[in-house]
Order: sequence, then structure tokens, then C-alpha cells
Amino acid sequence: MKPLLAFSRVVDSVNALFGRAADWMTLLACAISAGNATVRYGLSYSSNAWLEVQWYLFAGMVMLGSSYTLFRNEHVRVDILYGSLGQRARLWVDILGIIVFLLPAMLLLAWMTWPFFVDSWQRGEGSQNAGGLIRWPVKLILPLGFLMIALQGLSELIKRIALLRGLKPASEAVVDYERPLQ
Repeated sequence: MKPLLAFSRVVDSVNALFGRAADWMTLLACAISAGNATVRYGLSYSSNAWLEVQWYLFAGMVMLGSSYTLFRNEHVRVDILYGSLGQRARLWVDILGIIVFLLPAMLLLAWMTWPFFVDSWQRGEGSQNAGGLIRWPVKLILPLGFLMIALQGLSELIKRIALLRGLKPASEAVVDYERPLQ
């Protein structure tokens, strides 16, 4: 189990870095949006490239921030049932959910979006808008993001199995359930 927990720590660390990158992308997208609005309405000038940069940053925020959100155990779940279960039952629900739903869906989506990226890269696809950007970098974020969610799912699966076996992973605190405040 030690090598699996070591793998889990590496995945957690990588996704924590992606989470920080998503945070910076959020700040940068807001700054670019404010700058675009100021330049457009103040100087009557607009650039399609800057608008597309915002779109690229939003894709990065969502696709790279999702695996970090899973690491932090902050994804939405059906709290009516889940919150009333004991910790062992919640661990089993998480394990079954990861195996039956999360991993197959994320691996399928990563596999299905890879050709979408490859086609764009091979064709050198660019924006149809004047002054727009190349498209393949943003299309690469799709399979990468789905793959990182799948890897984080494996990490979470390993940690939950370790907890069921009585082992305490380094990031045990992130598997605690906190009922949402409403």
C-alpha cells in the first residue's frame, strides 16, 4: 500500500499545482476582461486575440481546477443520503462512485477529446476571427483536464481504501465530510 500512497501524494501535489495555476488564471482573466472593457469603451479599440485569451483562461480554470476541486473533496454530491451515513459507509459510497462513475467517464472523455486536439494540432487550426489565436493549445486542455481528474480519482480511491484498511494517508483531512451550509 505504501507505493500506492506515494503515487497518491505525487498526484495530489501535481493537482495542487494545477489548482494554483487555475487561481492565477482566474485573476489574469479578470484583469484582461477589465482591460478589454476599458480599452474598448475608452479608446474604441478591440482585439479578438485578447477576447480569445479570456476564453483559453476560462477553459484552463475549469479543466485544471476540477482535479484540484476533487482533491479538496469539494465536488457536489447528493448530501441528503451521504450526510446521514457513517464514515465507513461514506468511504464505500465514494469508492463505488469513483470506480463505477468517475473513472470510466473521465477516461472515456479523455480518450474522446484526444483526437479533437490532434486534428487541430495537425491542421494548425487557427481562429476564424481576425487577429485570433491558434486553437490547439486550448483543445489540449480538454484531454489533459479529464486525465488529471481521472488520476485524482485514482488518488482518492487509494486514500479511501487505505482508510478502510486502517491506514492514515497524509491527506486524511480532505476525506472528511462537511455538510454544506444553507
